Amino acid sequence: MINKKLAEQPLAQLLGQRIAELRKSRRWTQAQLAERLHVEPETISRFERGASAPSLHTLENLASVLRVSIGDLLVHSSTAPDDQAMRISAWLSELKPADRAFVTGIVQQLCERLRSPGD
Repeated sequence: MINKKLAEQPLAQLLGQRIAELRKSRRWTQAQLAERLHVEPETISRFERGASAPSLHTLENLASVLRVSIGDLLVHSSTAPDDQAMRISAWLSELKPADRAFVTGIVQQLCERLRSPGD
């Protein structure tokens, strides 16, 4: 169910918020995202403010650079387990193999600890 407040926001604003959220989750500045997209930092600023929307071509490039699907750019952040797993997967994909193994080991231990009753 879509939050009524979200449904009332223009698509460009929702998309801009999502771009900013994904960029920040990777700890990138607007300039760093702009560099990866081969655009000016002001372009990223306009997208994130909802002042303008990216072309379909740029949307495709944004999704690729941010390692998400175009659909993921167009939907509001979700707390659904599959959506959270995709975000974690994107974060892990930027790590070296040894670091990925380390992080997944810690996550596994935490999950096992939290699942065990009565500790």
